[in-house]
Amino acid sequence: MTKTIYCVTTKDLGMIEVMLLRRRAFADPIVPVLERKLSQSSIVPVDLVGPDLVTLASRVTFCIDGGPAETRTLVQSETFASIGAGLSVSTWRGLSLLGMRKGHSLLVERPDGRNERIVVEDVPYQPEAARRAARNVGGRLSQGLTLVHSASATSRPLGETGKIRQTEEDDPGPSAA
Repeated sequence: MTKTIYCVTTKDLGMIEVMLLRRRAFADPIVPVLERKLSQSSIVPVDLVGPDLVTLASRVTFCIDGGPAETRTLVQSETFASIGAGLSVSTWRGLSLLGMRKGHSLLVERPDGRNERIVVEDVPYQPEAARRAARNVGGRLSQGLTLVHSASATSRPLGETGKIRQTEEDDPGPSAA
C-alpha cells in the first residue's frame, strides 16, 4: 500500500492521466514521476478544494533546499505564462508541487538521482477558491455584473440600429429630364 502524500482535483487527475498516456508512448523519463504522483494522491472534487492546495493555475510561493522563495503560476505548458512567471507541470518540479498544500515539505528525487527538498510557503491565488469567492459575495450569490448606470428609456442599447424612415415615395422611378 502506498502512502498518500498529494491531494489532486478531479480536473488535475484527468490532466495527469493524459500526460501519462502520451509520455508512456515515447518512454519519457518523467513517466515514473507521473505514476508515483497518481499512486500517492488522494482525489478531491473541484468544489471541495481548500484555498491552500496547489492546483493547476495556482500561484504558489515555494523554496528549494532552503534557498530564496520563488513565486510562480503552475501552468500546463510554458506557452500559457509569461517568461519566468510560469512553472509547467510537465517539469518534474512543477509536477511535484501539484497537489501539495501550504506548509507542506517534501523530499523529491530529481531525474539525475539527487534529492531536493521543496517547501510550499504560500498559495496566494488558487483558481477554485477564487471562483467560489466570486460566486458567494456578501452571503448572496453574485451575478458577476453590477449595474452602475441606468440609461433613460429613450436611449437605444449599444449596437441596436434605429428604424429607417423614408421621406419620399417608395420608388420614384426614372426622373424626367
